[in-house]
Amino acid sequence: MKRRQLIRYGSISILTALGAIATKSSFAQTNDTDSSSVKIQYLGHTCFLFTGNGLKVLVNPFRPLGCTAGYNTPNIEADLVLISSFLLDEGAVEEVPGNPQIFTESGDYQVKGVKFQGITTPHDREGGRRFGNNIAWRWNQGGVTILHLGGAAAPISLEEKILMGTPDILLIPVGGGAKAYNPAEAKQAVDTLRPRVVIPTQYLTDAADEANCDLVAVDEFLDLAQGMEIKKLDVNRIAIKPSDLPEDQTVIRVLQYS
Repeated sequence: MKRRQLIRYGSISILTALGAIATKSSFAQTNDTDSSSVKIQYLGHTCFLFTGNGLKVLVNPFRPLGCTAGYNTPNIEADLVLISSFLLDEGAVEEVPGNPQIFTESGDYQVKGVKFQGITTPHDREGGRRFGNNIAWRWNQGGVTILHLGGAAAPISLEEKILMGTPDILLIPVGGGAKAYNPAEAKQAVDTLRPRVVIPTQYLTDAADEANCDLVAVDEFLDLAQGMEIKKLDVNRIAIKPSDLPEDQTVIRVLQYS
């Protein structure tokens, strides 16, 4: 078995498409090594690869079963893996090739000059009593601030809001079920955090084994977001640089799994 740099620091301190058109609300194609942008690749469910600043960050690799049954295993090399929990749909670190660093607990970390903050939130609507805690991850890559909420399920508290700030890009679960926001809860969290770009995660797709998946489709969330600019892209990746970010609105981009 390959040796892993599995880092479980605990809570150190709570204070411490390709092909998209380059406009303010439709983001540009850039080179993987471009330090002035971040490339975001959707790998299914809550799993994404972020590339920028010479760093590849993989979030929430999964095992293909239930709601992820039809997705390919995210067999992608990365410098760093961020894990929100060790539930089956987001903590499959053994599936990741190579020898990345792996962060699994809340706290402050730094890799290649990029600071990462893990923020603890409940993974259910019962204060974590049923499914334990979820780790939301916040960092700045390519000049934009990213907040990946993982499997957040509870309303954002004042303390959590202070730690999360106002992200440029928010990745948020919207499909409901017992372990994550339903569409109405997700919309409330978006209203609380007021990000500039929202990328929905963890919703029902054709990849699911519907008999073993309690999620709803992304359209139920989009129906609640009327008034926001919404685009369903036909690609699974986009690249965003600071100048692409809208100045006075929140836009929603739905990436297509492929």
